[in-house]
Amino acid sequence: MLLISLAFFISGAVFFAFAPKKGLHYFYLLYAAGAGLAAFSFAQALYNYAYSAAGAPALSFALQISPALSMGFKSGPLQDFFGLLLSLAAFAASVYSSGYMKGTAAPRFQGIFYGLFILSMGAVFLAADALSFLISWEAMSLVSYFLVVSDTESEAAQNAGLTYATMTHIGTAFIIGAFMLAFSATGSLDFTGMAAGLAGQSMTIKSVIFILSFIGFGMKAGIVPLHIWLPKAHPAAPSNVSALMSGVMIKAGIYGIMLMCLHVLGGPGAHYATWWGVVVLATGAASSVLGVLYALMEKDLKRLLAYSSVENIGIILLGTGAAIVFYSFGQTALAGLALAAALYHTMNHAMFKGLLFLGSGSVLHGAHSKNLEDMGGLLKRMPYTGLFFLAGSVAICALPPFNGFVSEWLTFQALILGSSTPLAYSKVITLLGGAALALTGALAAAAFVKAFGVAFLGLPRSPKARDAKEAGLPVTAALGFLAAMCLLLGVAPRIMLRLISAMPFAGLKEMGSAGPLHSPLIIAGGFSGFWPAAILVSMLLGLLIILALAGTWGRNRKITYANSWDCGIRALTPRMQYTATAFTKPLRVIFKTIYRPRKEVRISFKLKPLFVSGITYQSGITPFLENYLYRPLTSFVGKAALKIRHLQSGSLPLYLGYIMLTLIGLLMAWA
Repeated sequence: MLLISLAFFISGAVFFAFAPKKGLHYFYLLYAAGAGLAAFSFAQALYNYAYSAAGAPALSFALQISPALSMGFKSGPLQDFFGLLLSLAAFAASVYSSGYMKGTAAPRFQGIFYGLFILSMGAVFLAADALSFLISWEAMSLVSYFLVVSDTESEAAQNAGLTYATMTHIGTAFIIGAFMLAFSATGSLDFTGMAAGLAGQSMTIKSVIFILSFIGFGMKAGIVPLHIWLPKAHPAAPSNVSALMSGVMIKAGIYGIMLMCLHVLGGPGAHYATWWGVVVLATGAASSVLGVLYALMEKDLKRLLAYSSVENIGIILLGTGAAIVFYSFGQTALAGLALAAALYHTMNHAMFKGLLFLGSGSVLHGAHSKNLEDMGGLLKRMPYTGLFFLAGSVAICALPPFNGFVSEWLTFQALILGSSTPLAYSKVITLLGGAALALTGALAAAAFVKAFGVAFLGLPRSPKARDAKEAGLPVTAALGFLAAMCLLLGVAPRIMLRLISAMPFAGLKEMGSAGPLHSPLIIAGGFSGFWPAAILVSMLLGLLIILALAGTWGRNRKITYANSWDCGIRALTPRMQYTATAFTKPLRVIFKTIYRPRKEVRISFKLKPLFVSGITYQSGITPFLENYLYRPLTSFVGKAALKIRHLQSGSLPLYLGYIMLTLIGLLMAWA
């Protein structure tokens, strides 16, 4: 099935390259067919791993480059899980693209590179050795860069692409350093060989590999403070690509962290350093809180969603960090709970963030703006987009019965149970992680009340919003599919937890095998539990009772339709509504130490000081990390480069002298 899926992707790329331009967008359906087949294949493999004693037949093949060098790819439970995540997101994005990308400026370029982007991400997840991984990783980074800068007339897109390319290649340098150190210690490029060779190595070497890996993969994942490329690149890309970048590509960073920390550096019987988990957990707490704080202040809908991705990567790292802490103390059951929460939220985020980014693309298509202040009243004009965007908003706010509630609830349980660890500082850090998650949940609710309320409710704030309309059937179908997945993963979590239990990590088996699929989730022998399906049934019963009572009491009453109460004003106008900026003003005041708000008031007079002709008010926040970390750093690098360039005199004898001095220095270091 995977070979047939690959054939669909190749044929799609060929059609995009050579078919007539008219109707070219329909060939995205070939990508959708390929992604659907791949999703079925990966799901079937995970099912076999979880339910069959024999497991699933492993996919393994190699590309021989030279007699001594080859590129290997193979499947496994962890690889299949991320392959399933990619396939589901790609299926929805491809169906969506068949309607959304109609009339795009560069249909051939967009179509070919879109397919290559999906294939390169799949190659990353299936790579069996460092060489295959790095080549696939670089292909994924380059293809996504070209998609980010595809709008050649936008200066913002070009600047975003430059920032993204710079940050991703710095991250790749750290990853190469980690792989080189692991190879020098083990003599193997294969991940399984690395894991076996590093089992007997000193904790110092393993800790250096951990630091290099966490920085390199964290750069791609968008952890704070390495996230600055993300809110620039994601809004610049087309919405179908943004959904894949945020829903899947940044998960390649999570995959790399799990691969290195839990497989290559961990493995069966390996000793984990507790401080590894503390670092991951603290980074997750900082990323989740700061990500949602900056999302709150955004008026650009896609930038808001991009910052929200930083927040959710932080939530995933909270679970991953807690798992490493628990593994270091031998508490495998708790580690399994924390890791299951992290993996579940990884899948959940791909679904609801894909839904929200695709929904934002539909809004952009209908209202011709990403600025929330230009929207309003879209629910009446785009009811399907509004309904599905609301479903995604409820899911990302971790409210039942949608999927975000389940994974964040599991993460809460793991962090609260961290009080059972033997060291005081690990107790404190896990409980502080729980507090950070609680604060993040509350702020996320505020952010998406703002996003949905300002965009879809009230009166239109611009003529374009007043004339907005749905983008078409393929767009609506894709949004509906992802909304259904969010609901399914929320009311039937046992299905996904059973598939997650196939992962080769201690403690995960118990999460999926305890009880039938319809039973409630029980944590730590009765510490806590809930029944997801019962929540949905209770909500539906409550709704039916309300409708029945309303119908009974109002059956014989005369129904009068009138305008809402407007305080005696003859007609409401959009200027009387809350703006996105006004909605978040209280939080801007509360967190002023972080935001460092700035405002500028200009008053013009007809006759100073009594007769005012106009007042202009502007406000904003200070980008703390950019102003106080990245700008000084880039300034230093620029000044250093200006000084170093004097070494490039154009003199060949001088260059030969440089080479000779370098060789002498290397020989002395070797000696």
